[in-house]
Amino acid sequence: MTTSREKLLALMDAALKAADPGVQIPLNMPSPPKGKTIVIGAGKASANMARAFEQAWKGDLEGLVVTRYGHAVPCEKIEIVEASHPVPDAAGEEAAKRILEIVKSAGPDDLVVCMISGGGSALLALPGPGLTLDDKQSINKALLRSGATISEMNCVRKHLSAIKGGRLAKVAAPARMVTYLVSDVPGDDPAIIASGPTVADPTTGQDALDIIRHYQIDIPEAAEALLRSAADETVKPDDRCFDGHETIMLSRPQDSLEAAATVARDMGLNPVILGDAIEGESREVAIMHAGIAHQVSNHGQPAAKPCVLLSGGETTVTVRSKGGRGGRNSEFLLSLLIQLRDQPGFSAIAIDTDGIDGSEDNAGAIMDGTSWKKAQELGIDLREYLANNDAYSAFARIDDLIITGPTLTNVNDFRAILIE
Repeated sequence: MTTSREKLLALMDAALKAADPGVQIPLNMPSPPKGKTIVIGAGKASANMARAFEQAWKGDLEGLVVTRYGHAVPCEKIEIVEASHPVPDAAGEEAAKRILEIVKSAGPDDLVVCMISGGGSALLALPGPGLTLDDKQSINKALLRSGATISEMNCVRKHLSAIKGGRLAKVAAPARMVTYLVSDVPGDDPAIIASGPTVADPTTGQDALDIIRHYQIDIPEAAEALLRSAADETVKPDDRCFDGHETIMLSRPQDSLEAAATVARDMGLNPVILGDAIEGESREVAIMHAGIAHQVSNHGQPAAKPCVLLSGGETTVTVRSKGGRGGRNSEFLLSLLIQLRDQPGFSAIAIDTDGIDGSEDNAGAIMDGTSWKKAQELGIDLREYLANNDAYSAFARIDDLIITGPTLTNVNDFRAILIE
């Protein structure tokens, strides 16, 4: 008999398989150029994307792709380098400089292929005029602790960058450019994924300033001056540098949810996709999910048992305590566990599809009726762990962490709540 945990893990595996960009790239190859082919990119899935492209491409190519530490894969002709995420480092700054230099050499007969996935914003760490890497690091840390959404964070990041917000495309012109995308953002907006280095940006420096003020983040005078400078705006949709550019979306959060739903039906479950773009404070989103789970259990709505609630998107965590460990998915599941406790018939999983929940070594966590009981037997106050943003430690103590290692893709959060 298949256990609830086995079912949840099977749903997770289906979601991850559907998010693999390596499957889609060979089906979406560009036409060869008269000149040279240059492959560049940044993101947690981008090395995997580069390898798939290299294996499918029939001609010569060259290039450089930067990925997160631990996410590299071997390529023969494309150089793969690693850098820090989510807080940028000198390796990411150097990689961004080198990528700009590489595309500067491209001419009108050349093809520039760009591999962009989640994480690319931190990995392309090239500060704008007047800023230092230290400035970028401090602002990025403040954004990560603030509870800002990914679209808000990337709005600020691109306006403080010398490569994001369409600037990479501007430098590469007049070469033909094809951008492959793996979406990790709610709504799948190419301008938000990795802060859109090769696509037009409709936001303004004033938008970024408004976000900074809303979250009461202190920034250096040079950063404020840059955000106020019209001459340093991001590249807008009417710029001719985008003429002839092509963007190809390889994987989306919705694809993973639909794949999990198909597997759920094969298991005899009624799948309900709540949404692929859910945002909000992780612990509060969990309370909402618990309410829907109870509605299924008590009233058979919006679907009858056995049912699985599926959702994606990117929740946020407002850090309230120093020293806590755990990302948004672990925090979501800890809050959900506190709501569902040991009530029979409920189990759940929540992971980041890149295999890294925040900055820890786990993808997320899993829970069922035994989780609450284990915590009680060990004398663990789960509410205290939640108050301290320490979900990782809580699930480690009850042996409910999910550790996959780098998955080489990234379509954001995957959550499944099983009601039987």
